[in-house]
Amino acid sequence: MKKLKDIFGGDTRQFGMIFALVALIVFFQVMTNGLVLKPENVINIFNGNSYILVMAIGMVLVIIAGHIDLSVGSVAAAVGIVVALLMRDTGMHWVVAVLVGLVVGAIIGAWQGFWVAYVGIPAFIVTLSGMMVFRGLNQLIGKSNTIPVGEDFQVIGAGYLPEIGPNTGYNNLTVLLGLILVASVVFGAVRTRRNQVKIGAATDSATALWIRTGLISAAILAVTLLMASGRKGTSFPVSGLILGALVLIYGFISTRTIIGRHVYAVGGNRHAAELSGVRSKRVNFLVMMNMSILAALAGMMFVARSNASGPFDGVGWELDAIAAVFIGGAAVTGGVGTVIGSIVGGLVMAVLNNGMQLLGVGADLTQIIKGLVLLIAVAFDVYNKMQGRPSIIGLLMRNSKKAAAPVSDKAA
Repeated sequence: MKKLKDIFGGDTRQFGMIFALVALIVFFQVMTNGLVLKPENVINIFNGNSYILVMAIGMVLVIIAGHIDLSVGSVAAAVGIVVALLMRDTGMHWVVAVLVGLVVGAIIGAWQGFWVAYVGIPAFIVTLSGMMVFRGLNQLIGKSNTIPVGEDFQVIGAGYLPEIGPNTGYNNLTVLLGLILVASVVFGAVRTRRNQVKIGAATDSATALWIRTGLISAAILAVTLLMASGRKGTSFPVSGLILGALVLIYGFISTRTIIGRHVYAVGGNRHAAELSGVRSKRVNFLVMMNMSILAALAGMMFVARSNASGPFDGVGWELDAIAAVFIGGAAVTGGVGTVIGSIVGGLVMAVLNNGMQLLGVGADLTQIIKGLVLLIAVAFDVYNKMQGRPSIIGLLMRNSKKAAAPVSDKAA
């Protein structure tokens, strides 16, 4: 047990959701006779859930700040129909249409952020109103019709890395991407340990560091090779690239920047944060606006994947995004949560959905099981905190704990 604690950072409970994800994969892999880890299915899991994971990244910041956003599905649908109509009726290039969609999302987010941050209406009420308003707007603008989109636009939701180089039996770009990620993980681990040694901070043993780094690298390579070995024409999805870029950007913002620290500070204790110089209204405004921008992007990715925008897009998406965040270890009271934890929580739900479908389980029973998983995950986390133990995403919060402390920098 001591060896495990050394390898996994002190308490194996801290990796509860990661272990749960691995256990689900193994369980469904056995129960489906190997279907779960077939290349086509792994690619489908990423492609079919990337838009929910994108929204989970924005939602975790909203929840860390102590709010909730119920409008994300409707915002995604409204932006999706606007972009589809612009491309169909005006001939607008898809890249310009995507930029316009992001601007529309920012305007919607600014509208909702204004009511939450500067008027003081609870986000629950503001976004509940937004859920109805923007759902109606989607149906009004699109006249409750389905609007098809062009093939060029579909690349952001249904595209794959192209085939280049010699025929190796794998998609060479996907393999190269995996190797770059592994190199980045190794470089990051070495640099972190070197910096810790330099300042005399407590460090893990070299053996634990390399075992942990080796396990992460092996997982990356395994997923990479699975995706690279799929049927010709498929590889690592473009939607996965977008998601990966967002994870890196928002992971950095949330743990390494002043605004990220302010989000944790406001969610942890708004009054203490304000006394320390944090502008809580600005923080609340930005997290709400950012959420709508990511919802707009998610809506466009979904439309691109489904080849059309329709009146029922986005229904229930807010529940999936919120569930991913809470399963990933965020606290209902705010101040706690990570981008990586939310992605893990989203993947737990994605694998659960996929495994149930492969087993032929009905949608009704699937919904019941998903609800129970959410309840159990949050209850387990609350129980650990009541006992004074680390949360199930404790290790992933190593940097965020520092971020949660009130800061006096008034630059943000």
